[in-house]
Amino acid sequence: MSDIYDLIVIGGGSGGVRAARMAATYGAKVALIEEYRYGGTCVIRGCVPKKLFVYASGFSHIFETAADFGWNVKADFNWKTLLENKDKEIERLENIYLNILENWKVDAIRDKAIIAGPNEVRLLKQDKVLRGKHILIATGAKPFKPNIKGAELGITSNEALDFKTLPKSILIEGGGYIAVEFASILLGLGVDVSLIYRRDLILRNFDEDVRKSLEQSLKARGLNLIYQTTITELKKSDEGVSVSFSDGKTAEFGAVMFATGRVPYIDNLGLENANIVANSSGAINVDEFGQTMCPSIYAVGDVTGKVQLTPVAIREGAAFAETIFNNNPTKIDYSLIPTAVFTDPEIGTIGLSETEAADKHKDIDIYIARFRPMINTLGSSQEKMLFKLITKKNGGRVLGCHIMGHGAGEMIQLVAIPMMMGATKADFDKAIAVHPTAAEELVTFKAPNYIYENGVKVG
Repeated sequence: MSDIYDLIVIGGGSGGVRAARMAATYGAKVALIEEYRYGGTCVIRGCVPKKLFVYASGFSHIFETAADFGWNVKADFNWKTLLENKDKEIERLENIYLNILENWKVDAIRDKAIIAGPNEVRLLKQDKVLRGKHILIATGAKPFKPNIKGAELGITSNEALDFKTLPKSILIEGGGYIAVEFASILLGLGVDVSLIYRRDLILRNFDEDVRKSLEQSLKARGLNLIYQTTITELKKSDEGVSVSFSDGKTAEFGAVMFATGRVPYIDNLGLENANIVANSSGAINVDEFGQTMCPSIYAVGDVTGKVQLTPVAIREGAAFAETIFNNNPTKIDYSLIPTAVFTDPEIGTIGLSETEAADKHKDIDIYIARFRPMINTLGSSQEKMLFKLITKKNGGRVLGCHIMGHGAGEMIQLVAIPMMMGATKADFDKAIAVHPTAAEELVTFKAPNYIYENGVKVG
């Protein structure tokens, strides 16, 4: 292992690995340092294991629906089996990441990296200094715990993926996608779930119809929602954890989970040794090419505090490699980012919410369809799908698309393509529907449900 590199990457997650691999393809000599496991939050303790749990929890609803189609299903759930298979898959994926680095002759180093200067990184365990023409910080983010008494008794999404045994009940604090996803997962696995949120409706910054529709569906599945309240203290109890609330009440739960956001992971990173100062949110400020205030040091992914999504980190890592090692200055377009919330029912969304579109474009058309999907029509389930298009007036450009229901994540990925190309409502109308599908609603909207004129709702 050489001590001198063209690029030293700190962090073996999706963004860091993509940058390292692409830089190596352009002839750079690269080292990548990771203190935990390769694959980062997404692969090891985020998107991948979470999605596997989503699949597992979804079977309970499938089994209920199966009876409406003539199936007599008797099923038992084994948590230990799910954990073991999840761990095997994570190990497989981590090895793929390591093989990618090995194939491109990237030096993969397991150690704690500390920036020692504009072009130096010290390996804490090896007590060795590496020199690099460029340094890329891709350390991601970590779960945030509120500063309350007894907070150590609460877990985060990290620990929720490795329960030794499932708790009989759990209280989840938070209203973002991590909170509602884990609430949905644990509901599907038979846990009594309560969600406490300091505001008055889950999924802040999502479209209002999506927020209300998901709330209704989760409540119908048994979620207990506690709004405009926070946790003030945790204590050990016979049931597990005794919780004190800001309204003066107390209650006991088998476990308490904090889903109160994620903060950039810059712990003991040595930023001060390169005169880099984190902003008030703990994030590293970068310019449009990912460069920090130290010219030789760049950053990508969650640590920059921009958009905490794995595909964004990957795109930023690729753009960095293109810019620095392929002489192709590349900027990221953050204007239209599709995203999914893997609750049950699922959410897929891209573009502006109704409120944002009315404020920005003033004259817009709103198309909404709510209906029971075909799979629910033979039984008693009243759960509905939601399709919503927001366009400029008179069949103009599509500004936002919001879907709730089975396959929403898959659908929104495909919608992202025409929207990135500037598709209009008239373009959507030209597409022939695939019948019978839920997605055909996207191309069969006739007249707007209502419109906005000069930012004011009409009809």
